[in-house]
Amino acid sequence: AWYVPCLASLETLQELCRKENLRCKSIGITNRNLKSYEVEYLCDYKVEEGTEYYLVKWKGWPESSNTWEPQKNLKCPLLLQNFLSDKNEYLSRVKEGKALKVRNHVKALKPAVADYIVKKAKQRIALQRWKEELNRKKNHKGMILVENTVDLEGPPLDFYYINEYKPAPGINVINGITTGCECADCPAEKCCPKEAGFILAYNKQKKLKIQPGLPIYECNSFCRCGPDCPNRIVQKGTPYSLCIFRTNNGRGWGVKTLQKIKTNSFVMEYVGEVITSEEAERRGQLYDNQGNTYLFDLDYDSDEFTVDAARYGNVSHFVNHSCDPNLQVFNVFIDNLDLRLPRIALFSTRTIKAGEELTFDYQMKGSIDLTSDSADGLSPSRKRIRTVCKCGAVCCRGYLN
Repeated sequence: AWYVPCLASLETLQELCRKENLRCKSIGITNRNLKSYEVEYLCDYKVEEGTEYYLVKWKGWPESSNTWEPQKNLKCPLLLQNFLSDKNEYLSRVKEGKALKVRNHVKALKPAVADYIVKKAKQRIALQRWKEELNRKKNHKGMILVENTVDLEGPPLDFYYINEYKPAPGINVINGITTGCECADCPAEKCCPKEAGFILAYNKQKKLKIQPGLPIYECNSFCRCGPDCPNRIVQKGTPYSLCIFRTNNGRGWGVKTLQKIKTNSFVMEYVGEVITSEEAERRGQLYDNQGNTYLFDLDYDSDEFTVDAARYGNVSHFVNHSCDPNLQVFNVFIDNLDLRLPRIALFSTRTIKAGEELTFDYQMKGSIDLTSDSADGLSPSRKRIRTVCKCGAVCCRGYLN
């Protein structure tokens, strides 16, 4: 049998079912709720003969089914609050205070105001769905929030969340390691880092103690030690709750922490598609024309592979550049000891307060060789057009490349 993926959203399918009076248990439309009505968002407002009315978009119903309802019939205080907040926000921006005044005679919002309110409602729903999708797909402890109080930009349309490298055909990011340490107490014995000729990267508090440029060798799936081993940090994933937010100075999306992060703590891993440098060169030329790319050269030992996080990535996809960053890049080896294919981990360089934006230097030595565009995309150093830096740091270099 042939199966064709449906590109329509669940809500669109529900609307079609109700419009055609069809039942479909798989998408939640049954005899019991076929004719049920739930407010999805409020579209418009008017006053007629002293009674306030709101135009209601019903959840799972097409917009052609929208109805005007008196306020007394609405049992959705949060949606009413969002409606009024969006209206006041728009009016404060365009300074149209007159539309706020309600008289006893018929009064309605101007079409531009109602249009903005609908767009904000749709954006709010889209961002909420995106947040739920991100949290379903992530495999780490910390939660992911999404916030946009700046503009009407919604979720990226061509971005897919992944938790680990997505290798291109022919690239093996797991080299078939079959041995691990026999330690009963990893920090005190000849553990994986010592076998590789390096020191243990973490102290007893599980904080980084090595200098930038040195590799991290963590215990792997064949090691005798358990999940509480102090040499298993990056592999556990992001421990902090983070927020993808819209910046207000033209840098597109950014990431801020919702929890305090202590110095030298693991924050997140940089993941994406693993491709050859030749493919990265080809994509880089296309990305240059589009003005956004997220290419990260894996050049710890050689320059054979590149990570492309343009379409596939995790929260790090949205982390902005700063000439005075609070994150530092380190190369990590766990279940793959191929020096050409290190995992990339971001650690805090200082204490980071809750609510503070997370950043790293796209040009930091020994880590990453990237530049950015106005939409926060990353590009390789071979990019020909110089990009103005908007990080705002006192020590800003002026350009990202």
